[in-house]
Amino acid sequence: MQNVLATVANIINRINAALGKVVSYATIAMAIVMFGIVVLRYGFSLGWIAMQESVMYLHAAVFLLGSAFTYQQNAHVRVDVFYRQYSKRKQAMVNLLGSLVFMLPVSLYIGIICFDYVIDSWSLLEGSREPGGLPFVYVLKSFLLIFAISMVLQAISEIITNTLRLLGHISFSEDENALNAKQQEHI
Repeated sequence: MQNVLATVANIINRINAALGKVVSYATIAMAIVMFGIVVLRYGFSLGWIAMQESVMYLHAAVFLLGSAFTYQQNAHVRVDVFYRQYSKRKQAMVNLLGSLVFMLPVSLYIGIICFDYVIDSWSLLEGSREPGGLPFVYVLKSFLLIFAISMVLQAISEIITNTLRLLGHISFSEDENALNAKQQEHI
């Protein structure tokens, strides 16, 4: 059973890592488009609403679609005043409780409350309210659902991983890469 759970956690981690890698390119694209906007506006007195909105879409993609990867890499914002001094076992307990009590319920709630919002947008194929804007507001709003789903999945992965650590099935010194390599041997 522990191998199945570890495999599930590994698959979730791979999905979110791939999503994080894809989204990292949006950061580069966002910088290039923003540079283009500035050059066109101040150098040639040209501007397009669609180009400006594309920066907003890319920004939303970076933050909403990259959040689960950030959480996976333990790079999210937290108050480390006490946490960093805890033993690895106590850190795993904090991570497990944080995932169970905060991350999973909040992510589920976000997914539930934004579902109708996104579906309504898709049913209208909602576009920009601005003349010349992008006609893909429904795609932008879909990032909310992808965010919620990826965060729920990553919370499940964290719950599995930290539970296995606390039960002694994964050593505390094992990092995620070692866990992934170990799971590949079992597959």
